[in-house]
Amino acid sequence: MSAAVLSAQQLTKRFGGLAAVNEVSVDLFRDRIHAVIGPNGAGKSTLTNLLSGDLPPTSGRITIGGVETAGRPAEMVSRLGLGRSYQKTNIFLPFSVWDNVRLAAQSRERHQPFNPLHWFTRASGLAAANARCERAIELAGLQHRAHTIAGTISHGEQRQLEIAMTLATEPTVLLLDEPLAGMGQAEAETMVALLQKLKKDHAMMLVEHDMDAVFALADQLTVMVNGQVIASGTPAEVRADEGVQAAYLGEEH
Repeated sequence: MSAAVLSAQQLTKRFGGLAAVNEVSVDLFRDRIHAVIGPNGAGKSTLTNLLSGDLPPTSGRITIGGVETAGRPAEMVSRLGLGRSYQKTNIFLPFSVWDNVRLAAQSRERHQPFNPLHWFTRASGLAAANARCERAIELAGLQHRAHTIAGTISHGEQRQLEIAMTLATEPTVLLLDEPLAGMGQAEAETMVALLQKLKKDHAMMLVEHDMDAVFALADQLTVMVNGQVIASGTPAEVRADEGVQAAYLGEEH
């Protein structure tokens, strides 16, 4: 197996006396989906926030492509190749799908420092950003919605749009926090197919409560309870773990 694109070792995040994440390690590899599951309050979203730079760890190491990122701001972590989605859809509802994605693509434009002429450059004339935008919309399967106002498309399409915005930054790592939340069956099937398509070019971590989707997508599973890892392995290994069944999955799984 090739080297991990993202590696986190012994991550801990304390809020006062509470360890929301306690010595958690995770490695993410290209062409593999690593799912993190657990009950509410297990520390899954806190772990995601640590990896993305939205929170600094109390202790532990994180590297992306061998570069240490623990404690660096989220904008810098993003420029090192990490893209993420959030539990709550984070898009500009009055803007078109195209404009939402192009704004994300523009964040990767290189500007000459102290050159005021850039202030007057029309966004529509940024060829590289437009190309990234078009490619991301196509990858996300939203070509037919490109010029539709984001606030008028379905919930499932809005989640696809958020992923398209992430793809427009050309990440090597994708952190997806409950991308199937609130979806009906048809929308969930579309999202599962999209994630399967994207994994060959990305290292992916998925936080999700839809166990059918998790077991359909995951190559590796980590189970968290009360901020700690209680099991990690293949889906078959985790499904058979008696401790996991008792703490989270239940007999039906």
